[in-house]
Amino acid sequence: MHVVVINNWKEETAEFAQEISTVLGITAFEVQQRIICGSPTVFASFADSQHALEMVKKLNPIGIETRIIDTAEVRSRTGSIIVRHFELKKSSLHIEIDDGRTAEIPYEKIDVLLPTTSTLTYSETTTTTERKFSLGKTMLMGMPMSKKVETQQEVTSEEYKKVLYLYVSKRQQPIIFNQEGLTYEGLGEAMQLSRGLNFAYLINELHRLSPGAAYDDRLLKRIGQVRLLSPTLNPETHIDIAVEILAQSLRQSSKTGHI
Repeated sequence: MHVVVINNWKEETAEFAQEISTVLGITAFEVQQRIICGSPTVFASFADSQHALEMVKKLNPIGIETRIIDTAEVRSRTGSIIVRHFELKKSSLHIEIDDGRTAEIPYEKIDVLLPTTSTLTYSETTTTTERKFSLGKTMLMGMPMSKKVETQQEVTSEEYKKVLYLYVSKRQQPIIFNQEGLTYEGLGEAMQLSRGLNFAYLINELHRLSPGAAYDDRLLKRIGQVRLLSPTLNPETHIDIAVEILAQSLRQSSKTGHI
């Protein structure tokens, strides 16, 4: 899938929406639904890359910053680092992954911090068995009778997972901190009683220690995910694409001085 993203547009006026709608041949209302929630935002998605390119060619001449995200390319990349242990040192972040490899990341090299919440949905079918009065059996036997009745019900539950994506300058793939997959001994005396509190402390400290990094927490809440992905993509299955879009946008804005 090829996703067309628009970014850093002008003020969200009726005239602006009408200009886009005229170029693309859609209604101004459709445009407003996508731009009302801020930049960046997914504007459309296509199975065919050529269709995405055609839309970009129409938008660029009217001064709208666009980019195309190839979701298959994003998901096929290798090189993401999933952290198991960490330590907040005076001038650098020490990390260790499961195979024992370690790295030191100077705080000034951190350029993007994106805390997120992933939603995992589980469905299972439960069967309940109970006995109910049977009129047919009662009439046949001449005495009160019952029958076994099985009822099936699909039960859906959701699990929320907090993840921090940390980007280092000149490195495309993120360093990933999963709240449930971390050990927190590296916090030392600052370690608290729950994973949630420790994870929040880690995020806040990295934000404080990396003042040059772009920080954006809109993906912590589902409403922020929906606004970025627009009605085009489902946050439950495309949170990784939302992270990629926002990271690219923040890095580009940092270069151009739009932050």
